[in-house]
Amino acid sequence: MGVASSAERLKFAKLIVGISVVVSVALGVVAPAQAEGSFGRAEKLRRLDIMLMVTSLRCRTTSDNFNVEYDSFATSHLSELNQANDELRRDLANQVGSAGSARALDRISTVMANAYGQGHPWLNCHELKSVTRDLAQVQGRSTLEEAADQLLGDGRTVELAYARR
Repeated sequence: MGVASSAERLKFAKLIVGISVVVSVALGVVAPAQAEGSFGRAEKLRRLDIMLMVTSLRCRTTSDNFNVEYDSFATSHLSELNQANDELRRDLANQVGSAGSARALDRISTVMANAYGQGHPWLNCHELKSVTRDLAQVQGRSTLEEAADQLLGDGRTVELAYARR
């Protein structure tokens, strides 16, 4: 077995971090997204934001570049997204201590981002552009949470109910 390159070591380190987060979720150290309470709702919004950000970066070289739509979404919902991030950090501090909460949030965010590195599992760039444009216009955190449930789900919900609001 040869000496691993720094890129290979980084890839391996990311894999280990991802596995550790999955194990932590499985063991209840970090609550899963479906958990009741603010952690689950806050995590949904964090995941939605990261999914849109990562996929907008992935789609930026296509004819369906939606960076402008993502920026509009992030600006329109800055308050809700920041509030969710703060809630998630507080809930993590209760679970892993205040000193480890920032690191835990970084790990969770990295795992979320990596999950969308190859794109959304069932929406293409054109569809994501349209969804992001619509989301920039919706009002209220509960609507964003509903959209997150639909967009981050298994794709069986073809009609996006939040779009009717």
